[in-house]
Amino acid sequence: MIGTIVNTVAIVAGTLVGVAIRKGIPDRIGDTVMQGLGLAVILIGLQMAFQTQNPLIVIGSIVVGAIIGELIDIERWLNRFGTWLESRFGNGAEGGIARGFVTASLLYCVGAMAILGALEDGLTGQPNTLFAKSMLDGVTSVILSSTLGIGVLFSAVPVFVYQGAITLTASSVAPVLSTWVIAELTATGGLLILAIGINILGMARIRVGNLLPAIFIAVFATIIIERFFA
Repeated sequence: MIGTIVNTVAIVAGTLVGVAIRKGIPDRIGDTVMQGLGLAVILIGLQMAFQTQNPLIVIGSIVVGAIIGELIDIERWLNRFGTWLESRFGNGAEGGIARGFVTASLLYCVGAMAILGALEDGLTGQPNTLFAKSMLDGVTSVILSSTLGIGVLFSAVPVFVYQGAITLTASSVAPVLSTWVIAELTATGGLLILAIGINILGMARIRVGNLLPAIFIAVFATIIIERFFA
């Protein structure tokens, strides 16, 4: 849970700073900081990806996961869910508090990095991905709250509940998974984290949400290989 706690604190701190300075951050500074954090996310993704003990499992999981994700079109459902939330809670809010809350909550929760980071924290006890997400969310909170106000602060609550629930669920499953299974899951997730970094830098537009099934394919494939072919 330490990763989620740090993430929550970063959002709160970033919001307070943003409200205090109110539009005092030049766009060029915000853009450069986000690009630097994008590079850091790529580094974390590479470190995770190199933990694989069998690259074929990672490759196969990405391919099969991409097919499943595109057939389901996970990104479209995530976007529709976000649009529904905004239409349901974001309109007609006095003082813009609801708008800031909904905008920030969607940005921080409806994304692959929240899921991957929380899973990594629960399964391996290594919250590196959530630490990186904390830096991203902290900087973003400064920028958002400087324009949308204090409502951004309340997005820390769904982040804590959402990511915390994933982490606790994953930690309860971790004891029955071997180190090999966790290694391949981590490596596959690392490639998705790498893709998020690429998206942040604007180098390409990778539909990371549609690649999420690859994580579970990696788990099942490794368990099968470990049990019947190893």
